[in-house]
Amino acid sequence: MLGSKDVAATIPVKDLEVAQKFYQETLGLTPVHNEDDQAITYRSGNTEILVYESQFAGTNKATAATWGVGNDIEREVQALKAKGVTFEHYNNMPNTTVQGDLHVSGDMKVAWFKDPDGNIHALINK
Repeated sequence: MLGSKDVAATIPVKDLEVAQKFYQETLGLTPVHNEDDQAITYRSGNTEILVYESQFAGTNKATAATWGVGNDIEREVQALKAKGVTFEHYNNMPNTTVQGDLHVSGDMKVAWFKDPDGNIHALINK
């Protein structure tokens, strides 16, 4: 079945040009395919993210994509902040404390941010 197949995140955006600047310049993703100015596929590590224009952009209230950045999480957060990324703070998560821009629960550290359309993304220390 699908357990041995690759999977890609699919992110809806309102304006592909604005999204392109964010995903390439801010996040540092590499474009690998462009479909008629309606969608761009990016490479991130050994995975792909499809960013496409949609009227439903930004309507998801949950995390759309998560990057496992290991022990570099603090450094990645600082690098993104230096590029203008604002991190989200969720104060109602059980057994979790907010330390700066990190949500810490035991050994797990997570930082959430939004793209220009409000799609939620995360960094995690795994």
